Amino acid sequence: MSETVVIALDVGGTGMKCALVRPDGAVHHEERHPTRAERGPETVTENILSIAEGLAGRARADGLTPVAAGIAVPGVVDEASGVAVWSSNVGFRDVPLRDLAARRLQLPVALGHDVRVGALAEARLGAGRGRRHVLFVAIGTGIASGLVVDGAGYSGAHGAAGEIGHVTVRPGGQPCGCGLRGCLETEASARAIGRRYAELTGESGATAFDVATRAAAGEQLAAQVWRDAIEALADGLLTAQALYDVGVVVLGGGLAEARDGLLTPVREAFARRVTFHRTPEIVRAELGDTAGCLGSALLALDCLGTLA
Repeated sequence: MSETVVIALDVGGTGMKCALVRPDGAVHHEERHPTRAERGPETVTENILSIAEGLAGRARADGLTPVAAGIAVPGVVDEASGVAVWSSNVGFRDVPLRDLAARRLQLPVALGHDVRVGALAEARLGAGRGRRHVLFVAIGTGIASGLVVDGAGYSGAHGAAGEIGHVTVRPGGQPCGCGLRGCLETEASARAIGRRYAELTGESGATAFDVATRAAAGEQLAAQVWRDAIEALADGLLTAQALYDVGVVVLGGGLAEARDGLLTPVREAFARRVTFHRTPEIVRAELGDTAGCLGSALLALDCLGTLA
């Protein structure tokens, strides 16, 4: 009998990370593809299905048996019904992606939210392994989080749990795409940091990486923009801790590439705010941009367990 693998896809707004993963978490094969979101949701859906089908064929050609698939997508995802409810990044509206993929592949399929599956991977395989209560916070273009308790993710009643980026941290602050003002992601995301620095300097191409680098080098204006973002982030994390009381907060996404330039001031700012809270360990994610793909594989393996 041949060895088994699961098919894993992590679908982003611009690209997809795809893999064949063995039951022990070892990656047998990986590849990347453009999402083609500019061509509309029907094209994206067909792209996902054909890539998954191609991975199944690759597995069989390598003498392996594909037994399930896990697919992670951005936006609002109803894991229970397997529906991609809404995504501004790829244009999904009520796409029954799990059932479409199951019919195409003739395999069990699990559908998940990109950040929540990343949280699952970090909790089980990465920086949160061995901990019962883990909050993964992805800080990139936006900010979102995933709560994992005893190795299981929490999606909420409507598939929208973990939207920490839309906690108001600066009432009356920057307008957010959600319709509110002063949301965490308008004040502390990588996009927000780059935008704020550009507004103050007139340097239109400035990025959060530029700000972090210049702040570390002693540039006063960059340091102020960085500090303001850190303070906003600490406010958001304190709210999350009041709600979830986790043992460890794992910071991931592009901004985490600042490493101690992010972790040290965030820990200090959080500590200054603590009253009754228990202070969690605040650490950097370990799996980088492979977390979503590994998390999708875990979803697929979990789905087999529920069918057994």
